[in-house]
Amino acid sequence: MRPMSQWIWPGCVRRALRALALALALAVAGGSGECVAAQQIGPVTGLPLPRFVSLKSDRVNLHEGPSKDHRTTWIFERAGLPVEITAEFDIWRRIRDSEGAEGWVLHSLLSGRRTALVAPWRKADEFNLRSTPSADAPVRAKLQSGVIGALKSCNGSWCRIAGEGFDGWIEQQNLWGAYPDEKIE
Repeated sequence: MRPMSQWIWPGCVRRALRALALALALAVAGGSGECVAAQQIGPVTGLPLPRFVSLKSDRVNLHEGPSKDHRTTWIFERAGLPVEITAEFDIWRRIRDSEGAEGWVLHSLLSGRRTALVAPWRKADEFNLRSTPSADAPVRAKLQSGVIGALKSCNGSWCRIAGEGFDGWIEQQNLWGAYPDEKIE
């Protein structure tokens, strides 16, 4: 592989890289951290970055870069799986899964429908799904780690999720697919 300085970059990529370098330099030079803390906006969609979405299909190829010419590094085989969009380029979205794997997928394979994964970091554990958003509320079901549910709402501490055979409230900290303190209506 040749050094990056010898790569031939299309004009749009060079401009994007220059803009990114300038933005990074300004953020670092600012020193206060306010620029870095501000929410980013996707250059293609105008939507916030990062943001959660879900996979539309039960077969989604994860590429090393934003084109089909880049090597496929992983194939997701679970429709509805929540993923986090971290960058946008043309019709491609850079995503991250609950295990931290990152790569690029076609935007048409993603859905704005919010889903959540029950505590994938706590394998073999069960989590109480309650009838109301309270630790004292009756338990409606016990969900295993890795269960996917449609995210109906979140109040910042609890989220209502539903799936095949379940509907109830779970502590937001036990979900991957909703940010801490995020409110969803």
